[in-house]
Amino acid sequence: MRHGVLFFITALCLALVAVPGFAQETLKIGHYGSLTGSEATFGQSTSNGLKLAIAEVNAAGGVNGKKIELVEYDTKGEPKEAGSVVTRLCTHDKVVAVIGEVASSLSLAGAPVCQQYSIPMISPSSTNPKVTEQGDMIFRTCFIDPFQGYVCAKFAWENKSMKTAAVLLDQSQAYSVGLAEEFEKAFIKFGGTITIKQQYNKGDQDFTARLTAIRATNPDVIFVPGYYTDVANVAIQARKLGITAPLLGGDGWDSSKLTEIGGKSIEGSFYSNHASPDDPSEIFQSFVSKYKDEYGATPDALGALGYDSGKLLFDAMAKSKSLSGKDLAATLAATKDFKGATGVLTINEKRDAVKSAVILELKDGQPKYVTTVNP
Repeated sequence: MRHGVLFFITALCLALVAVPGFAQETLKIGHYGSLTGSEATFGQSTSNGLKLAIAEVNAAGGVNGKKIELVEYDTKGEPKEAGSVVTRLCTHDKVVAVIGEVASSLSLAGAPVCQQYSIPMISPSSTNPKVTEQGDMIFRTCFIDPFQGYVCAKFAWENKSMKTAAVLLDQSQAYSVGLAEEFEKAFIKFGGTITIKQQYNKGDQDFTARLTAIRATNPDVIFVPGYYTDVANVAIQARKLGITAPLLGGDGWDSSKLTEIGGKSIEGSFYSNHASPDDPSEIFQSFVSKYKDEYGATPDALGALGYDSGKLLFDAMAKSKSLSGKDLAATLAATKDFKGATGVLTINEKRDAVKSAVILELKDGQPKYVTTVNP
């Protein structure tokens, strides 16, 4: 008799699962990011911003009456790990969509998996153009390297009257390689001269030989499109060698760890970014206030991009005729004038975000707004 009761209960549960909307009390979305490793602040900030967006939408009743559930994995900053965890999100966790990654090399590892399983993916801050070229399921909420490279070159040439530049790039990172190429192209087009180009690999500790070669060319500026840990070490060693030229870089610098490690050596240097802590807009300051209340810290731009990625996704989920990958991707692709914490964005035909960039200067250990460059 007991076996008969168990059989009946099992059959009833299976029947209820088959009823649309009964079993799935929540809508799962995935996030993959570098929560540990040398770029851990990237993943942590993005995660914090995304969780804030989730808390807001859930407090308002969720998406079409269903709460959002986050499934999150650490990539440890490794492309192989990124591919593995995204496969798990798509096949085991059955997520509706994926947010991630920050580093372009890691997004390039995860994007083909999302494309294969027709799961929309939104990168908050991978700026290499190749990321969205992986297919029609792949989107981003940040600008791309051709624009960011142009912004840095324009600032150096027009705002600072810098005529010569040396380039020191991380040859192991698609982000750094792509951004260096775009900066060089734009700087030369403006009329500038690249005095020398040097390469390193992520995690290198000694930059003396490369910086000595750069010092011999006496550039007005050194373009270092790397990630914050390496950039801080470059700055320290450059100053020890008597190099006084400011450093210039991209959004990979955006971390409180940059000044924590680099100290006075990084003072007076500049980088392009997605948002400024000085942005007076109501939506940005509201986000900053909520972030501070929740995490006890001022958010960086990556936190804001994680927040915007979540808000953009939930907006599309609510509007989409279904949550199938194709329908949701089509709704994301139709995004126009979406108002986020990092500004107003429109998704173009390549599934990239068209939006402004800012230039920040490091002063007294803090990034300070200098100027905005529009697309």
